[in-house]
Amino acid sequence: MLICSWRHALCAFFGGLLVVILLPGSVTAEDEFLGDGVQLTTHDRFVKAGEAYFSPDGSRVIFQAVEQVEEGQLPDEFYGMYLGDVVFTDGRPELRDVRRVSPPGSANTCGWFDPIDPNVLWFASTVEPPEEETDAPGYQRSGRYKWMFPPQMRVVKYDLRKGEPTPENLEVMAGDGTAYVAECSISPDGRYLLYCTLSTGQGDLFVRDLETGEDVALITAPGYDGGPFFSPDGRRICYRSDRHNNNYLQLFVAELKFNDDGDIIGVEREHQVTDNRHVNWAPFWHPGGRHLVYATSQMGHRNYEVFIVDAMSDREADPPRDRYGTALRRITNFPGADVLPAFDPKGRYMMWTSQQDPSGTSQLWMAPFTLDPRMQSERASTER
Repeated sequence: MLICSWRHALCAFFGGLLVVILLPGSVTAEDEFLGDGVQLTTHDRFVKAGEAYFSPDGSRVIFQAVEQVEEGQLPDEFYGMYLGDVVFTDGRPELRDVRRVSPPGSANTCGWFDPIDPNVLWFASTVEPPEEETDAPGYQRSGRYKWMFPPQMRVVKYDLRKGEPTPENLEVMAGDGTAYVAECSISPDGRYLLYCTLSTGQGDLFVRDLETGEDVALITAPGYDGGPFFSPDGRRICYRSDRHNNNYLQLFVAELKFNDDGDIIGVEREHQVTDNRHVNWAPFWHPGGRHLVYATSQMGHRNYEVFIVDAMSDREADPPRDRYGTALRRITNFPGADVLPAFDPKGRYMMWTSQQDPSGTSQLWMAPFTLDPRMQSERASTER
């Protein structure tokens, strides 16, 4: 059985289905955005590593990985969840004190930090080794490409103060073991859990009020909607969707609807950010809340790259207008896949999953980031 994060698995899932389509010449090149990249994980320690996110203070990262084993042994079949400290030495970042934070043998994906309590981690986990079930919920485009989603996958919370990450020390927050529930993140104020569930028979997006336990359906369009994140102000969410059922993925942003008490009660309006013949996925907000970075097959399905695009409404324009999907620019330009971008809290660094390692495996990279390519003098410093 093959289990894989949807945020991480799409490159393989769509391999061989898309043609190479080159970008228009007006797209800005990557060297105007990134400083010198630094590899955070290596093949010496990890068979593969990816999908990493910063803590609210930028001092730690949570990521999923498969660790190397002694010669003659087989590595884990599933991703474990790992935590590491970001330390700068002579202006260069590195990961230290990397430790596993998920139970041995479990399958894990989609880590996140609690925005209020620095000792609390969120992620999706089967908690125990996943069961081999031929009828486990899956997502299939053809007989050749199929990814399985174990019904045992649930959203869990782990308090580091409880000791070792045993099943007993993980608190299940969403999911009952009968349908895949994962792809979670938390609202900036810590009140809402945003997640994807297959309990509806497709990938739908819900929020759970962590104060009341109430679930509210947000996105229930036909097809698989997933990979959601709250905007920095907590008023919108971004996500990807295959609702057109055409082997491509498109990005969307939804404005959340609130009642007079400030509770999320649904979606006010939805904006489509991409509309093309490519696989666009793993959207992530820039801390300024006006742009999304994401991975796309626009350069070819064997060479996913990271792009940035406008994602906001310009209320100050005359007349006011939406700027969703405008000013498309390319950030990365490396052989192999560059996917799953994320920013530190101040937007000074971008971290992403890349295959630049000589082994060709997916590993974590980090580089200084400048939002406006015309302001080279304001390139993010590598010193802290």
